[in-house]
Amino acid sequence: GGIAAIVAGFGFRRNFAAEILLFAGQTKPGTVADWFSLLQNNGILGLSLLNVFDLVNYALLSVMFLALYASLQQTNQSYITIGTTCGLVGVATYFASNTSLSMLSLSNNYAAATTEAQKSLFLAAGQTLLTVGQGTGVYMSLLLLAVTGLIFSVVMLRSKTFSNVTAYIGILASVFDLTYCVTFAFIPELDALLLSAAGLCLMIWHIVVGRKLYKLSNDIPSKGS
Repeated sequence: GGIAAIVAGFGFRRNFAAEILLFAGQTKPGTVADWFSLLQNNGILGLSLLNVFDLVNYALLSVMFLALYASLQQTNQSYITIGTTCGLVGVATYFASNTSLSMLSLSNNYAAATTEAQKSLFLAAGQTLLTVGQGTGVYMSLLLLAVTGLIFSVVMLRSKTFSNVTAYIGILASVFDLTYCVTFAFIPELDALLLSAAGLCLMIWHIVVGRKLYKLSNDIPSKGS
């Protein structure tokens, strides 16, 4: 759990796609046909922009949640159980909502299509997937993970295992995320600020939590001792 949290903290950022576009000197595709073309010509770049690496990030977070459950359950069993459940459901929701690999499959079928009717069918399916990838599932996943982080961080305040600083960083990150979830549709001007602030706090929180979890694992006596 500690290693998973540290890797998630160092390796994944919310502006990952923007950074890739900057270094690649390319703009994000605007149409389904453009997405298909990009996936055929540069699959890694296309999948990156479709957030395929977030699947790895969320898998790492699920391991971190389980480790936090083990380390905090004695502090407050009920809250930690709720938090872990929310986190795992959030991870599962994101996996169900991520359309990167499905888009790659559709792009392959589109490239192999021999008639305009087939191509139109795949384009329509691709548009549906793009809509799903930006829809309720992704929002609910973020909301559930924000609630998870808030619950874990509040319980940390009553725990002797984690410092109050760690808890407050987690609370701050969760508040930024929850504020975004409430205001993104009404005050879009705040979106970038809230997500960037939450992302920075989460990166620090994951690394600090990961270090502590890793230290705890080293403090556990082996069976022979």
